[in-house]
Amino acid sequence: MATALVLSAGGMYAAWEVGVWKALRGRFQPDFIVGASAGAWNGWAIAGGCSIEELTEAWMDPATAGIMRRGLHRSGILRPDVLHQKARELFARYHPRIPFGLTVVEVPRLRPRLVRDSEITWEFLAATCSIPLCFPPVRIGGRKYVDGGLMGALPLWAAGEMGATRAIAANVLTTLPFRALRRVLPPPRPKGPLEVVRIEPSIRLGPLRDAVRWSRDNVERWIELGERDANRVAKSITM
Repeated sequence: MATALVLSAGGMYAAWEVGVWKALRGRFQPDFIVGASAGAWNGWAIAGGCSIEELTEAWMDPATAGIMRRGLHRSGILRPDVLHQKARELFARYHPRIPFGLTVVEVPRLRPRLVRDSEITWEFLAATCSIPLCFPPVRIGGRKYVDGGLMGALPLWAAGEMGATRAIAANVLTTLPFRALRRVLPPPRPKGPLEVVRIEPSIRLGPLRDAVRWSRDNVERWIELGERDANRVAKSITM
């Protein structure tokens, strides 16, 4: 059985995924890691051997707040320079040791795309987090790409495309606005059979504005919650 760790989009909420991985890392070794948006950044670091202490420290760093810095431009309301610099740093620092994939959406065609392994550049790491109407699209190879979460915050389809038959899926975006978005812009379906073990927040993480606003207290609380939520289902996860 080929098992993928699938990490959803989530903005600042994705700190919750750090707690999930903290609980799961000793229980199974994924054959693949797949992520969208902030989940792709978490996944890239995990696939590259980032320790849980390093990952936690990155989320607790006040400099993370700069990623969501306001600044009006033709495509939105958030400046892309810090986001792009962080993508460059992640690309330079980590090199996946296991198969890894991230999702982006080509605009204006609204075509989801899986980008994996050696195809990935820092530009794709930037594009997967380029929230529409906030950050500008990232131009790569003559095409424009935005946040992979736009067409499926939890990219189960991409896990199936990579060859997974089971997915341990951490899904942080479960509230009404995101469920409505899935109805308007439905994600692709996995092409083959895929057993899914879902882990989701047991309580509401907070108002939507918290997903785009860094707070040390929130990050700490979400990591602790993610660990508890994952521990509740951990017994059902075996190698």
